[in-house]
Formats: sequence, C-alpha cells, structure tokens
Amino acid sequence: MTRRVAVVGGGLAGITAALGCADAGIRVTLHESRPRLGGLTHSFQRDGVWIDNGQHVFMRCCTSYRALLDRLGVGDLVRMQSRLDVPVRSGSHPGVARLRRNRLPAPLHLGNALLGYRWLTPLDRVQVIRAALALGRVDRTRADDESFGDWLRAHGQSERAIEAVWDLIGVATLNASADEASLALAATVFQIGLLESADAADLGWAVVPLQRLHGDAAERALDEVGVDLRLGSRVRDLVADGEQWLVEGEAHDDVIVATPPSTTEALLPEGALVLPAGWSAELGSSPILNLHIRLDRKVLDAPFVAAVDSPLQWVFDRTAASGLDPREGQYVAVSLSAADDLIDRPVAELRDWALPHLARLLPAMADAEVKEFLVTREPHATFRPRPGNGRLRSPATTLLPGLHLAGAWTATAWPATMEGAARSGEAAVASVRERAVQPALAGGRR
Repeated sequence: MTRRVAVVGGGLAGITAALGCADAGIRVTLHESRPRLGGLTHSFQRDGVWIDNGQHVFMRCCTSYRALLDRLGVGDLVRMQSRLDVPVRSGSHPGVARLRRNRLPAPLHLGNALLGYRWLTPLDRVQVIRAALALGRVDRTRADDESFGDWLRAHGQSERAIEAVWDLIGVATLNASADEASLALAATVFQIGLLESADAADLGWAVVPLQRLHGDAAERALDEVGVDLRLGSRVRDLVADGEQWLVEGEAHDDVIVATPPSTTEALLPEGALVLPAGWSAELGSSPILNLHIRLDRKVLDAPFVAAVDSPLQWVFDRTAASGLDPREGQYVAVSLSAADDLIDRPVAELRDWALPHLARLLPAMADAEVKEFLVTREPHATFRPRPGNGRLRSPATTLLPGLHLAGAWTATAWPATMEGAARSGEAAVASVRERAVQPALAGGRR
C-alpha cells in the first residue's frame, strides 16, 4: 500500500518536503493556510508593478536551495555572479570600495580585496585577515554559546572592522548583529561561504518576482507529481490514531509540520519534543524591513550596493525584476535586517528618515523625484540567532512516530535562510523515508 504523508505549511521547507516525498513515490497532501505558496518569499502587484515582500539573495554554496530551483524548473530565472563582487559605498565619504574575489584558491581569494579595502585603516585590514583565518578554525559544534561579537573583539577586531566587514555580511545573513549572534552560526556563514571554497560566496538573485520563482513554479511542480494541494487550508490539530495521524479528518502514515515556531508549538501534541513549554517564545524572532522606492530616473548603476557609515544596509535595483519599464524610472529596494528599532515606525516617519541617508549613498538621488515610497514588514522573519539558541532547534524526527518537522528554524546548523529552509525539507523527507523502512526491517528480523 502506498504511504500517505501530510505536509503542513507551503513555504520553501514545505515545498521541498512535499516534492521530495512525492518523488519517492509517496502520496502527499499539502495544506497551506494562505491562498498561495512561498511562505515569506512572496510578491504582490501594485499598479502593475511586482513588489517582493523582501529582497532575498543566495550564494553559490546554497546547494540545496539551488537544487530546489532546478527541481522547480526555474534555475534560469536567477542571476549568479561569475565572481563575487560587492560594491560598498559610505554614507560619509565619496567613492566606492569593492569586495571582489580574485582567481586564487580559498582563503587567498579575498586577500587583495581586504588589503585594499578603503573603508578600513591598514592595521584593521591586516587584523581582519588574521581574524578570518582564525574563524576558519572555529569548531562550529562547540561554539553556539559564545557571542560572535565577543569572539571578534578577542581576536583584535575594532568596532570599525566589525561594522565595515563582519556586520556588513553577518547582519544580512544572520539577521542579527555580531553582538547578538551565535558564534556557531556566524562561523557557518563565513566558513562555508567565504573560507572553504573560492566561489562559494558568489551571489545570486531572482530576475523575476519571487511569486513566479517560488510559489507559481511550486504549484506547477506539485501538480505534475500528483500532490493534493490545498490552499487556504488551516490545520488546527494533529490527532494520533493508532499508527497513523488524522489531519483534518484524513488518515496519513506521516505528517511533516513545516510552520513557524510559534505555530508549530501550538500544533504539536504533547510529548512530541523534549523542549520546555514556551520554547518558541524563548527561541524568539527577529524582524526584517524593506523600503520600496520608485524614482523618476536611474540613481543606482549596479544590481546592488552595500553601505557603511549609514543605517541603511543593502540597496537593490528591482526595476527589471518588477516589470517596471526602465524608461519610467528606477525602482530600488532597501533591505534592513535585524530591524527591531524600525519595524513599527509609520511609513511617513520611515520616509523622512531613509531618503536623506539614501541620498548620501547615491549622489544621483539629489535630482530625483520620489514617485512612490512603500514599506513591507516581516516582524517575525527569522528565529533570533542568539548564543545558546541552538538547543531550542529541534531535529526533523520528533519523539512521536510518524511526526516530523521542517522549517529554517529547525536543527539544520544553518541560519534562517532559504538554504536552511530547503535543507530542513530534505531532512524531513529523510526522516519519513527512514521510518518507512523500519517496519520492513523489523519484519525481516522476525
């Protein structure tokens, strides 16, 4: 008899899990409470222009996420750098620095860029290189309780170096400053992304709206393999029925819960995890804010720019991906991670605050007219990657047979990224398949 699996949640983790199970010959029903797939990576239209809820970038080392794109048939709808190249502008000084890798093997591939990095003093440049080499030796399995910021200062990093290098990369990938981030997760980002392979940190991004890249493509792929997709279906409880699980009154051999931590804790039956009550609140969440600005002319002459000496972090050209005619101007998006101090500010206040800072980064803004200013907010975008939170990240296999977990917050050893979500979906599929073979093995022993 064909196994039946219910997947609860249609974000990247749930999509990955559903496709993986279906590809293994399992009958899958996918429940998603919203009318679309994609989770936190979605888009909406406004006056004919597509707006992504946030700017999502990935690296070449994000192998599981890139495999998901290929499985969805949209690998050609992203752009990947041939070589890492990040322009960095200052909000206080003219000019631009570039964090660009050379053709040497890791870790030598960034040596020239760091030695010539104009936003650091010569001493800081040398100290950054020394710290990077030391970071490559950190044992990630034993570093979760230590703060990344404390580790950096213990290894000779000035406040300027932390701002202009470590937080420039870390805030965007960890959704936390160095002082608020676990050393284990920071070491994961920098070791895998920058220190182990020369091309690992080459950046990629979507050239179409995220809804087309993820949600729409996932609907097609799931339909092709016979997944029973139920949009607008909110699962309210999971009931054990002998060796099966009842989900919305239907029996399944396994259930994969791929929902945010708070939803997961509310949904899981008692005894599913060894975590204390209230674990999801203790794990916490960290917000991301995005500012979407339509201008009457071009002000950014690169796909993106990173910022130092500015409260702004990364600015992206979204014109082509949004479907906006370049003759009508330019659409730029400002991505603000770890945005605790900004997430609840009114739009008018954010506009008055952000536009002067943007003009300092992009001099062409001086003569530009702002045609529209829009804000998208994700108050609970990721779990909070603070030191010690690794103990609150559950593996895919729970204590209850047939109940499995997925989600970027689970124990992937990665921060809450698209890669982490895809890896969690793969881990859930492996957990389901492992349980499926256990009865057969038990029968063979008899």
